[in-house]
Amino acid sequence: MDEQGLELLKDAEKQIPGSVHYRVRRFARNSRWNAEDAGILQYHFQSADPSRNFLELRFCISGNRYCSEENCRKCQSQDEVHHARIETTDLLSFVFSSSLLEQFVKSRNKNSLSEDLLSFRHEYSFSRTISLCGRTRVVLEGLLNHNYSDSLENIFINAQTQMLLLYSLDCMDEKQIDVINCKFLANEIDREKIIKAREILIRQIGEPITIKELSRKVAMNECYLKKGFKEMFGSTIFDFYQSQRMEHAKYLLYEKGLTVTEVSVLLGYSSISHFSTAFKKQTGLKPCELLLRGG
Repeated sequence: MDEQGLELLKDAEKQIPGSVHYRVRRFARNSRWNAEDAGILQYHFQSADPSRNFLELRFCISGNRYCSEENCRKCQSQDEVHHARIETTDLLSFVFSSSLLEQFVKSRNKNSLSEDLLSFRHEYSFSRTISLCGRTRVVLEGLLNHNYSDSLENIFINAQTQMLLLYSLDCMDEKQIDVINCKFLANEIDREKIIKAREILIRQIGEPITIKELSRKVAMNECYLKKGFKEMFGSTIFDFYQSQRMEHAKYLLYEKGLTVTEVSVLLGYSSISHFSTAFKKQTGLKPCELLLRGG
């Protein structure tokens, strides 16, 4: 994920022997970048070199609050609430090697999607968004907030990351993979370009961008970009961008208390009426109705 313009607060990376390679990056949340909580499963297949096969889970968790001071007495005290905590966006990455995953395969018969992925019998790479259900969120919160260290930390992270893998595979089904028609998505570089395009859309939520401009920024043919985006994220570029703009609009109206006029300007609309129409189409409510509910 492109972190340009965000203040890095923490960068922790660790390779547990015989287990998972993970990385956690924490950024101070930018009010202009209202990142949604999201997860992506990436399957990397290399027919020429099976040793380079791996599965990766990526998560974005936004809205947590942390103290910048280690061992803060106010945070540790049960009688005092520390209000000076920083609101953050956390990016987590977990990489599972083929040698690690193959130990979980009980059968060599091609009888399930999970077996095919764990044993790398699926013959091309792909990326898929995964839902953040309640149990996944609990595991992620535990990984972000645990107090273990040394060997106990390795044991804890090993157990939790296996649970994340279990829940992520449980969310997948045959149709999510078999419908892939864009053969160019087997190329990791092209997948990364499409992921970058999604990040640009989120980062420029208040600065509308055309598909032509977006394709130039990521150096990809417009047609490939549109087809690949729909395959990877299950939505057209326009629908995704509109959804993100309206989610950000709700945040600005309801949480920040901005006026309809202010939000319309921040999101780059030429008029309040255009913004109100788009907002109602997406949410079923007029912006003023949301303000009334918030009050």
